[in-house]
Amino acid sequence: KQVHLDIQGSEIEVDRGVLDRLTPALEHLLRNAVVHGIEPGPQRLQSGKPAQGRVSIDLKQSGNDLELTLVDDGAGLDLTVLRAKAEAAGVPLPDGPLNDSDASRCIFAPGVSTAESVTELAGRGIGLDVVRSEVLGLGGRIEYFRPQSGGTGFRIVVPLTTAVTQVVLLRVGDFTFGVPAPWVEAVRRSHAPELTAAYVSGQWRDGEHLMPFYWAGALLALSVESNDPSAHEARSWPVLEFHSAGQRVAWHVDEVLGHQEVVVKPLGPQLARLPGLAGATVLASGAVALIYNPVALASLYGGAARAWVRAQRAQVAQQGKRTSMAGHGTGQAPLVLVVDDSITVRRVTQRLLKREGYRVALATDGEQALERLHEEMPVVVLCDIEMPRMDGFEFVRHLRSEPRWMDLPVVMITSRLADKHREHAQSMGVDHYLGKPYSEEELLGLVAAYARLAPAVG
Repeated sequence: KQVHLDIQGSEIEVDRGVLDRLTPALEHLLRNAVVHGIEPGPQRLQSGKPAQGRVSIDLKQSGNDLELTLVDDGAGLDLTVLRAKAEAAGVPLPDGPLNDSDASRCIFAPGVSTAESVTELAGRGIGLDVVRSEVLGLGGRIEYFRPQSGGTGFRIVVPLTTAVTQVVLLRVGDFTFGVPAPWVEAVRRSHAPELTAAYVSGQWRDGEHLMPFYWAGALLALSVESNDPSAHEARSWPVLEFHSAGQRVAWHVDEVLGHQEVVVKPLGPQLARLPGLAGATVLASGAVALIYNPVALASLYGGAARAWVRAQRAQVAQQGKRTSMAGHGTGQAPLVLVVDDSITVRRVTQRLLKREGYRVALATDGEQALERLHEEMPVVVLCDIEMPRMDGFEFVRHLRSEPRWMDLPVVMITSRLADKHREHAQSMGVDHYLGKPYSEEELLGLVAAYARLAPAVG
């Protein structure tokens, strides 16, 4: 086959480390374009195309990212063959024709390769999932698209790095590590309501934007949650927002130690291809600190980290213990105060919480709830609105006017679902507002999150 290669933007300088890891992926795409994409000369002539095929590579730099677009003017994807290969590999597909999104899922699925035979140029049978893994390992992304003029197109976005770079040093428990400073978009001090909401939903909200949210220790397989004593005594906690290759993610850590300019050391062949590990450096103290790519870690291991956390907590629950008890000097399970005038609601909620290992205090209205608070401080209050003597709104007003209770988390559970009631509750300092009947999973998630954030007692 005769193929003309056109490269635009070749003057852009790329780190040797990035280039070394990107080269195999680019080579794989070029082989596919020539072998599978570009048709033989006679077939092209019959289709009204020039006998010589064309492959273009366009390189652009956007901030700290390198964008590479590879397009060929071949026949495009054979969707019939692709469907057959994908179904054989167990990829779920719709009954109708494949659209671009379906095709993208197929070509990047593990085990899918359209190569029919092994040749010198192609047919190794490893598929584009290897290319995707390599790009994700760099903290980037790869997309398939269908060019308007026909053929096949791929767009790769990867971060640019340098040997000497600024890193932000972070701490999770006793483990200190770094992340490249250009990828840190913001460092927030998060209070209990927003941090709890992030743990429950798995999403961090920045204005109108949502991004995946993780406890850094879970992604690094260090801990299910923060076990740092100072974190239990804090009133706010650090959350970092990262941006790389057009992707965003948020991490909760124990401490942000600050910026530092470091020399990134090569990891060696054994560790160089570990996804999410960007390098290592030697700190002024002489200690070695690993440098991670937070976006790559979240993309590759986010789902596994969440599953690991669930499994660890289930194991602890089966043993009759709760990880959330860590840091409570009394050695007792966390206490939850349930305030509701309905005996049925109180009993149902009490059974639900006790089944999960919590202690439960009950109150029929706001006045009785205040008496319970003088006896022992709970980790969270679950409160109705409509109650005799002192309703939920008046009860919350009392809490927020007392310095010792002003930060006590309150989840209001009520049948009043109108926006005006929700807004009124939030204006008074209610942390979460749930409607009846509530989702048990959501309520337990809120209680667990507040139990983890509760200050130590005793």
